[in-house]
Amino acid sequence: MATIPKVVRDLIEAFERLPGIGPKTAQRLTYYLLHAPKEEAKALAESALALKEKTVICSVCFNISEADPCEIDQDSAREKSIIAVVEDPLDVLALERANFQGLYHVLHGSISPMDNIGPDELHIRELLPRLKDGIVKEIILATNPTMEGEATAMYIDRLIGPLGVKVTRIARGLPVGGDLEYADETTLTRALEGRKEY
Repeated sequence: MATIPKVVRDLIEAFERLPGIGPKTAQRLTYYLLHAPKEEAKALAESALALKEKTVICSVCFNISEADPCEIDQDSAREKSIIAVVEDPLDVLALERANFQGLYHVLHGSISPMDNIGPDELHIRELLPRLKDGIVKEIILATNPTMEGEATAMYIDRLIGPLGVKVTRIARGLPVGGDLEYADETTLTRALEGRKEY
């Protein structure tokens, strides 16, 4: 077996530590960079460093940004009366693709007793001051439809329910373009429960 240079092994191992990257993909990425122009590898390295040096967590919504408060919280065209509560910054990107025009509150995870993650490890309590001035009329619980996401949504509903703010939950069910025959029982049940008049 041919010996792999240490610098190549180190980069393969670094890529393998990234989520969703297995050994084969890590090797392909490493060997791609090995043969790519030096400028491309340098640009990748500089972008990774800039990511760590130039991003902050917004003190209002806890999204990732280059400014504090973030661009979304500073945007006067956003609907200030609606806040979507999401688990991760990637969820913000998903809702932005769906053209959501309200504000966000990013929890940075979900309640998961098995992983020793309780409400105090998330940005749940920081939501309460945002509801005090009466501007926010609706909280959309947009956590994932997992056991942890449901537990988190229920906790937040119980926490802010007494404040008189409307609390809604994103609909769950079949994806557009999905086939009934491939849907699991829980998804079909929720799709039937969430049906609306046509």
